[in-house]
Amino acid sequence: MGLLLVILGVGAAILVLAEEGTSYNLFGYTFQPNHVEMFLAGAAAAAVLLLGLWLIALGSRRSARHRRALRGARADASHRVAELESEKRRLQEKLEKEHAANQRTAADERAADRRTTADERAADRRTAAEERAATAERAEDDRLVAGRPEQNQAMTAPGAGASSPRAGA
Repeated sequence: MGLLLVILGVGAAILVLAEEGTSYNLFGYTFQPNHVEMFLAGAAAAAVLLLGLWLIALGSRRSARHRRALRGARADASHRVAELESEKRRLQEKLEKEHAANQRTAADERAADRRTTADERAADRRTAAEERAATAERAEDDRLVAGRPEQNQAMTAPGAGASSPRAGA
């Protein structure tokens, strides 16, 4: 609207300057204003021009205020996004640490299970070896009690199995 009024005021000034005489043709009508009418027409054209400039300035200030508010809102949004990204990174790092700790704990548990299993196997082997030794010792004691020491010697001596009293009988 302001630009239209500025164009109208400038157009009136150009019309007055373009005419050589005191009569003006406008839309098919001829005007012959006196000095007072000419002054009032100039004042009206200047008022229209100033009104147009004022409206342009007002719109410019309003749009500048709007841009400033928009820039502030963008800055706030950017700041909020930066905070959220920072919090996201912090939470991701925390999650990664927890995940690594859980993996270490799980790995430690697996290693402890493996050690426990290995210890149990070793204990089972020792127990089995002790049981075999005890069984062999009991068998030897039984043979000694039964009075067959020669059979025990025959089993332990190489090639003595053929010289046992039973083999000759």
